[in-house]
Amino acid sequence: MVQYQERLDSAFNAVADPTRRGVLERLGRNEQSITELADAFDMTLTGMKKHVRILEDAGLVKSQKTGRVRTCTLGPRRLAEEAAWIGRYQQMLEERLDRLGDFLE
Repeated sequence: MVQYQERLDSAFNAVADPTRRGVLERLGRNEQSITELADAFDMTLTGMKKHVRILEDAGLVKSQKTGRVRTCTLGPRRLAEEAAWIGRYQQMLEERLDRLGDFLE
């Protein structure tokens, strides 16, 4: 259970930042180098490397260095566990709203 919570925390932390969400969106279209990502977000290489590291730690991105170029692709995790977690809370909230509706009628 602790490992599950740590993975959720890591993934939600990773996608909490708009730049990292943008990186995921771009990598969903095609692989890109860190330089290309940094240019797209008008950011330094160091700044982009930090964002990529957080995404890598969450398993959402993987990178490979060939020569002097580090290329990034989507990682093995696809946020299925996180979507299921959100879905459980959405269902719970919908049930509460249904009960409130029944009460008000």
